[in-house]
Amino acid sequence: MTKQDPDMVEALAATVLGEQRASEISALLQPMVPFAPAQDISRATFAAALNMVLFAQLLDRVPSGAAYVADVRASQGSVLFDHGAIRTIRFAQGPTGALPAGELAFRRILEPLGYEDAALYPLPTLRMTGRAYRHRDFPETIPQFFVSELHVDQFDAEFTAAAHRVFDASVDPLDTPAMDALARFAAGEELLFGDAAAALPAIVGAFGRQHPAPMLSDYEDLLFASREAAWIATEGNAFNHATDRVPDVVALSDGQKSLDRPMKDKVEFSRTGRVRQTAYRADMVTRTFRTPEGERQLTVPGSFYEFISRDVDPDTGLLDLSFDSGNATGIFHMTKAS
Repeated sequence: MTKQDPDMVEALAATVLGEQRASEISALLQPMVPFAPAQDISRATFAAALNMVLFAQLLDRVPSGAAYVADVRASQGSVLFDHGAIRTIRFAQGPTGALPAGELAFRRILEPLGYEDAALYPLPTLRMTGRAYRHRDFPETIPQFFVSELHVDQFDAEFTAAAHRVFDASVDPLDTPAMDALARFAAGEELLFGDAAAALPAIVGAFGRQHPAPMLSDYEDLLFASREAAWIATEGNAFNHATDRVPDVVALSDGQKSLDRPMKDKVEFSRTGRVRQTAYRADMVTRTFRTPEGERQLTVPGSFYEFISRDVDPDTGLLDLSFDSGNATGIFHMTKAS
């Protein structure tokens, strides 16, 4: 593949990351879009820059992933960023605070940037549903988004009340420049660099926590019934994980275990066998909770780094970009507390 345009993707990412960090991430990641010098920013260029920033931020929060990436860099290798995953909350009716309900908070961002809702993945044991958003222009190289939503109406009244107390305070991070940029992308326009740079920070900010620190009692009520809901209470809509597409995930898993890295016990295989996944266990993070006596800090599961191998689908001759509900459920367990 040809080199992506450093004056577009890297420079746009640098408006958030800074020039040095953007250069490091650009050198690490395999190109997401072809080299195509242009005056303006296309939806694909913006999507690539957004993914660069989100990948860098994930590494900042996940020391185990950063250590692996340091090994890749030291061996002069590269990372093929396959997908990022986010979790959302959906109530039985209405929005999630000031956010659109559940995954709709991200559909409004991803579709204007060229993504389509490619597949639905029920996750019944978690009382969640996942959706794969795949880029129309460069589906194999621009990372997918696996967006899941937790169905509050499938839990009891106590859980529902705690969820409302936590998530009803959510604010909408998208400002006027971001909304204008998304509307223009949706209309098929390209943006001047300055307009894209003005929109990027708020759109990056959507991949974070939009509600205040939860009450500890509410967190405990959520945790009792759903580790996933508790995770969203502390981490919000941040990347739950970022995924590196590798040739042989089984061999990689064995190698990482030999280094005493915090690797998942077993590799998950899809029903077809063409998609295989494993991951590090989530790094633990310190988060603040509110109590009647004042703030209290606890150590809870944060985000993690994942690995995937994909084979060609013999029926299409194309790379199998699908996911698997069983695989996804197994990977979700990486955010269990140690």
